[in-house]
Amino acid sequence: MNCECNYTPNRSFLTRQEKVEMLKEYKEALDKESQGVSEKIKELEKAA
Repeated sequence: MNCECNYTPNRSFLTRQEKVEMLKEYKEALDKESQGVSEKIKELEKAA
């Protein structure tokens, strides 16, 4: 799994709960990125 989260385990196998937490962190990062993109679009539309 490749994600932008800060969690980097030193083990080869993760528990189900660890995977869930990593995915939640990744989703949160994606949501923030999406919000930033939306704000940039609005900013550019105002300038046009």
